[in-house]
Amino acid sequence: MASLQDAFEVVLLPRRVERKFRFVHYFYRATWAVWSRLGALLPVGTARESFLGIYGPLSMVLLFACWAVGLIAGFGFLHYALQVSGNSAATTTLAHELYMSGDAFFTLGAETPAPRSFGSHVLIFVEAGIGFGFIGLMVGYLPVLYHHFTQRDLQLIQLDARAGSPPTAGTVLSRYGTEGNLDELNEWLREWESWAAELIESHSSYPMLGFYRSQHEKQSWLASLAVILDCCTIIVAGVDNMSPLQAGGTFAAARRMLVEIGLSLDVEPEPQPDGRLPAEKFERLTDLLVASGFEWKGGVEVEETMRMLRTTYEPMLQGLSSYLLLPLPAWLRDGEVVAKDGRKSLAKRLMQRMD
Repeated sequence: MASLQDAFEVVLLPRRVERKFRFVHYFYRATWAVWSRLGALLPVGTARESFLGIYGPLSMVLLFACWAVGLIAGFGFLHYALQVSGNSAATTTLAHELYMSGDAFFTLGAETPAPRSFGSHVLIFVEAGIGFGFIGLMVGYLPVLYHHFTQRDLQLIQLDARAGSPPTAGTVLSRYGTEGNLDELNEWLREWESWAAELIESHSSYPMLGFYRSQHEKQSWLASLAVILDCCTIIVAGVDNMSPLQAGGTFAAARRMLVEIGLSLDVEPEPQPDGRLPAEKFERLTDLLVASGFEWKGGVEVEETMRMLRTTYEPMLQGLSSYLLLPLPAWLRDGEVVAKDGRKSLAKRLMQRMD
């Protein structure tokens, strides 16, 4: 029953389960602890990402196998109890009944017929039905999982074209500001609000998606989420020539997504004194924004507002980064300046991506 309940909650129940004592919770805790420690031994780069990227799909195969083993073992003990109660103990063994249970679960029909009670025959039919349904459910579950994964990664590719690789909030805002496309920036943030809302639903129902890593280098859903939150924080706190309404909505959706995933994976926030934006980088960031055409209010109040907003999401970002071994982006690149010729700069970036 425990395996059936766990499979129902993971596969069919469209909401996050609050109950802590769940097999899937301990399964991911134990297996990821081992896998991530092995991955941490590898140098940062392609080899580590390739190794860690195997875990998501492999964990689902192992989880299905554990559920199947649990169901077969549970029915095997029931078969044994019925046989012992109906006949002498010498007529059967536990090993034989476990084999009988596996044969019925996978509907193989390889077991040699033997005298059984009516209750035992009913149990065989019940197990065969459950086994057939379980296999069909698992086969149908994987396409749904990969659909959500694909939808998540499509947006990451779009971010790479605008924010560079790895992405930063300073790069995104400076490029939009230089071109004077602040209305398009609002549209772009609206797309990310929709993306975050979709991920709230999918990652709450299927928390294992958090372990699925992007198939493209220097991209991750966590880094992209950090960039979006950083951009919204800047606009809400100190940009005068943009309405904060859309940025505020995107910030709320993205932050809720971050909290939901943290709760689903049972990850604790990791507060840091300066976070990812120390004082010297903050000054460089404001200079970049002003040079890009943004009207920056500045002052102590703006700094305090940014600090307050950052404390609502940066600790959880850091906690998920440490747990999943996903690096977080900086607020801006070292030595980043505003391109004097936007078209020429864009052409150079496109050529670099083709090399």
